[in-house]
Amino acid sequence: MATLPFRDINVHASTSHYAFTSPSSPSAQTLVIDRPSGDVRLNDGALLGGKRVSSIAGILGMIKLRLDRYIIVITKAQPMGRLKGHMIYKVIATEFLPLRERPLHDQDEDVYLALLKNFIKSGPMYFSYSFDITNKFQQQAQLDLSQPLWKRADDRFFWNRFVQSDLIDFRSSGSRHQPGQQPGVDPYILPVMFGMLEIVNTTIKTTPLTLALITRRSRHRAGTRYFSRGIDDDGNVSNFNETEQIVVLNDSLNGMGGFAGGGGMQNGKVGGSGGKEAQILSYVQTRGSVPVYWAEVNTLHYTPKLQIRGVEPAVKAASLHFAEQIRLYGDQILVNLVKHKGREQRVKEAYEQMVRLLVSSPAIGGTQRDQRSDEKFHTMEPHSPSGESDRLHYVYFDFHNETKGLQWQRTQLLLDKLHDALDKQGYFRGVDMPASFEGRLEVRNQQTSVVRTNCMDCLDRTNVVQSMLARLALNRQLTDLGVLSRGETFTSDNDFELLFRKIWADNADVVSKSYSGTGALKTDFTRTGQRTKAGALQDLQNSITRYAKNNFTDGPKQDSFDLFLGAYLPNTSSHMVFADRRPLLIQSIPYILAFSIFFVFVGTFSRRLPDAAVLPLRIFIIFWVLVGAWCFRFIMGNGMLYVNWPKLNPRPWATEGYHEAISNVRKDEVIGQFVARHERGLSASRYTNAEEGKKRIE
Repeated sequence: MATLPFRDINVHASTSHYAFTSPSSPSAQTLVIDRPSGDVRLNDGALLGGKRVSSIAGILGMIKLRLDRYIIVITKAQPMGRLKGHMIYKVIATEFLPLRERPLHDQDEDVYLALLKNFIKSGPMYFSYSFDITNKFQQQAQLDLSQPLWKRADDRFFWNRFVQSDLIDFRSSGSRHQPGQQPGVDPYILPVMFGMLEIVNTTIKTTPLTLALITRRSRHRAGTRYFSRGIDDDGNVSNFNETEQIVVLNDSLNGMGGFAGGGGMQNGKVGGSGGKEAQILSYVQTRGSVPVYWAEVNTLHYTPKLQIRGVEPAVKAASLHFAEQIRLYGDQILVNLVKHKGREQRVKEAYEQMVRLLVSSPAIGGTQRDQRSDEKFHTMEPHSPSGESDRLHYVYFDFHNETKGLQWQRTQLLLDKLHDALDKQGYFRGVDMPASFEGRLEVRNQQTSVVRTNCMDCLDRTNVVQSMLARLALNRQLTDLGVLSRGETFTSDNDFELLFRKIWADNADVVSKSYSGTGALKTDFTRTGQRTKAGALQDLQNSITRYAKNNFTDGPKQDSFDLFLGAYLPNTSSHMVFADRRPLLIQSIPYILAFSIFFVFVGTFSRRLPDAAVLPLRIFIIFWVLVGAWCFRFIMGNGMLYVNWPKLNPRPWATEGYHEAISNVRKDEVIGQFVARHERGLSASRYTNAEEGKKRIE
């Protein structure tokens, strides 16, 4: 029987160690983490002398910062609903347990801790004690259910894999005093998923069912909108998400409850199913950034500078990416939604060039035109499926041009184009095996391909198309189950239709917020089926908020991603990592701008005495208007000096652009002579951590 994570853990603290025990499993070994070394060991029986601190929901992991190690424990978890009888929880609150008593505060250490705490607080993380939420159902049906839960987890979506590495390493090889494998630590390793999860018990045409939507965000190349684009050398693309829409018939409504619930597995036939076998149907889609080397460089202008940094050099990386995608999902239906004109045209052409290089014998499917668009569709298919890369099927659809003027019904053109491929790909269907105590599924049908959708951000346009594909799949599933008659759609059930729209709009907002900082655009169409003026105004507000966040707050947010996921390893020798080393004069210009606005405001609206001279006041106002105008022009003309860049892993284009901007400032007629040639250690200190940032946990 599989070893499952403990539902209830007590923490005992002393000056020499932290001890973790499960009161519901008194015979289990105690996990001990020594202070201040951080050494992990197992103890038979409870340790005496420790003071019980609290009860926790689980151990998120351990992380080493500049001066100390910290154990991150989950102190509060919210039940989100049951899926096939298993309760799913959301991480609500965590606590950091330091291994050392630190009498003095270190500025860098405090910033590291603040970054991690804000990241965990804002990131939607989910877990289950008895159900693997990191794997889609089709994959779960093929796994060895006797393995511990953490070993079955999909490495891409095992979000706390890095911070669990101390426990995992101890599990695999032990320590100097406890050599060999240590299976006793398995119940303390809790895999956590980052993304979106919503479970609803509902009915459609009097048929009860459970509708769930799970979006799993990959931990590889994770980050924020403008600081994480394209592909890396290992084949990981930015903003990769797997979205699984799940329908469960005859689901269990009873089963395991809170942290102190029973430890046994229960399958979908237990409780509330009336003796009928539980049926699970799922449909999977993916999204991910265009797999070439490209970037968008923030300059404080609304539209960043686009850089295509290489297509042919990225062929090896793209080949690795699609080889993994084909292995995991089957044939890849690549739906590209970027514009075919303007600045996005270069991204479209780079993607198509990459597909041509990957597909052995591309047969251009031709370009279809109509009166609305110069290029509506563009497809590429191989002549004959002779190799792995020939399982790529590229379809281009100019989403913006086709739907302009609120003509959203024209997205049906894309669905018509994909009809045959969608019909062929199918969906997953499984039922509970009658005698399976572990809840193993008997596979009746499998999904043989996946639609990989992208736009520039893989957010707004992608969300709309994915919800439409999910609608098609759900109608097909309900028809095959006999819940709907042939030719009927679930739009005939108004309540279910509204529920479906709400879930997909919620998914769009969650995915968008974690990447861009705001909810998604165009969700009025997802929620109501119509594009409205109110929705357009909401999109305008979100766009303005995105501009502010992407330029001024996403740098620290990217640092928090890199820190939690192990893309940056703090070094005890690195000090003042977060210090601002720009010349003081450059730092002061925004403050001078603020003062000038204040003085103009005061001079304009202050009451004057009747006999006061007017001319000096006018000169005063004109002077500060000119000063403010110059400051604003300087800031916008040298925007790269004022973007809040990531400091832990400086981006190459940021480093290049920064030095170019500093060089231009030195030539400025007004302040160039006052900018020091050696900018407060910039050349030596600011980017020494760039090399540290390249460190990865292999």
